[in-house]
Amino acid sequence: MDRAKELMKKNTMIIALIVVTLFFAIQTGGTLLVPQNVTNLISQNGYVVVLAVGMLMCILTGGNIDLSVGSVVALIGALAGTLIVNKGMNMWAAIIICLAVGILIGAVQGFWIAYLRIPAFIVTLAGMLLWRGVALMILGGLTVSPFPNSYLNLFNSFIPDIFGGSVNVLSIVLGIVVSVIYIAIQLISRAKNIKKGYATESGIAALTKIIIITIVIMALAFSLSNHKGIPTILILLSIIVVIYGYFTTKTVPGRYLYAMGGNEKASKLSGINTNKVLFLAYVNMAFLSAVAALICVARFNSAAPTAGTNYEMDAIGACYIGGASAYGGVGSVGGVVIGAIFMGVINNGMSIMGIDNNLQKVIKGVVLLAAVTFDVLSKKKSRA
Repeated sequence: MDRAKELMKKNTMIIALIVVTLFFAIQTGGTLLVPQNVTNLISQNGYVVVLAVGMLMCILTGGNIDLSVGSVVALIGALAGTLIVNKGMNMWAAIIICLAVGILIGAVQGFWIAYLRIPAFIVTLAGMLLWRGVALMILGGLTVSPFPNSYLNLFNSFIPDIFGGSVNVLSIVLGIVVSVIYIAIQLISRAKNIKKGYATESGIAALTKIIIITIVIMALAFSLSNHKGIPTILILLSIIVVIYGYFTTKTVPGRYLYAMGGNEKASKLSGINTNKVLFLAYVNMAFLSAVAALICVARFNSAAPTAGTNYEMDAIGACYIGGASAYGGVGSVGGVVIGAIFMGVINNGMSIMGIDNNLQKVIKGVVLLAAVTFDVLSKKKSRA
């Protein structure tokens, strides 16, 4: 019984994701899990994963959020459209400029938040209005399109199958490789923790988690193999997730985020430059917002002044649903990815079922409230 409770506690969101996916798969007559729709799910929610990873860095510092990310996406998208479509600038030069402007925006907002200690809510709320206004000025209220195919192929194409045939064998091979690497990393990490005397989950819980995630990886690989193969956006998302997953768990600056979220005063007294940590969190958030903007304009093949509307809510929702604490100091990149997929499955499933958009917003609001409530009640219980 105790092992079952531990198993449920450690894998709550994974189990919830599986249940929700099966529910919508049944309700949509299997349409949700059709290979083409799985690919659509990845492309439609790529920006959520990117923004949610950045938002996690902000939340970890003490429950801070960034309300300006949607407007930054609109601004960078407008800049990309102007440079690439209207000015005919070299694609790579335009991308570098867009990313640099994103970093500059993050530095401006980070300075006010970290060094002047203006509440992040106020600064990013001002940024939400400011950057949206700049985007409207750049585009003159008009939509810019189409983008050249060379740019679109960066984010909307598929990795060619070197094996050939009606089924994309490369997807299956890469699925097997990723599964083997994941299992090896988990086993090696567990062995090291046990050797060092660290607290670890039970063998059954660890094994169950490995089996579930391996099955999910292989199911995704087989699904993609029956459509067009591996989308390039999935490669980009995987790189971002791996880099930030390693950064938050295996590097000293990454652990500073958790320390600051746990107790900022204690972190400062122990020698951590908390101002710098907070500043870099917001610089990173704006940088990833620029990356998300480049993804979005390629997906829509246009740059519009209304782009990015409510994107900040999708990112925040994915973080809290994925297990990030509203108080800061708790959360993981893996959990955020699960939260983003969870949101994507709900959105896509309800759309296929033809549920009214207004009702969809109600349901997503209830899910977000439930996730935060669960976090708050858990914290109170642990303190008691």
